[in-house]
Amino acid sequence: MSTRKPHNIRARLERNCRALVRTNHAAVINIDPAGGQHLVNWKTGRMIKSRPMVDAVCDFAHPWCIYISALCIDQFGQRYIKSTEVAPQGVYLAGQLTDVIEAFYREHLAGCNSKHIVSSGWIAIPNSVSLDESQAAALFDAVGAWPTKEAA
Repeated sequence: MSTRKPHNIRARLERNCRALVRTNHAAVINIDPAGGQHLVNWKTGRMIKSRPMVDAVCDFAHPWCIYISALCIDQFGQRYIKSTEVAPQGVYLAGQLTDVIEAFYREHLAGCNSKHIVSSGWIAIPNSVSLDESQAAALFDAVGAWPTKEAA
């Protein structure tokens, strides 16, 4: 007679949370120097404010895909984004992600023209999903990453 697989509530909860993150297309966006960090749907650009989604992203380890960008304006006033995509090996908690990103982030910004950089940031997706540049630009626009011109 075969034995039943023991009930593991932690493994079941992890599977459910990963499925929740995948179906809601969750992504974490961090903007510097403003310091804003947002949880958004990377397909629609809308903010995710539900507590179960925040818990699913923060409390469980995920394989991450990170899109690091420098938001720049050239001498002619044209906006452009210089980006790189990084997929670290292994699974990480959201709290451990800052240490992983920091080295790649500094290296990427060092390769950009410092006179053109007006802002910088990263998009971290807790799934093995790759973004193209137009999707990343739309996400940065959705969270207000570009500085606005103030009225005189």
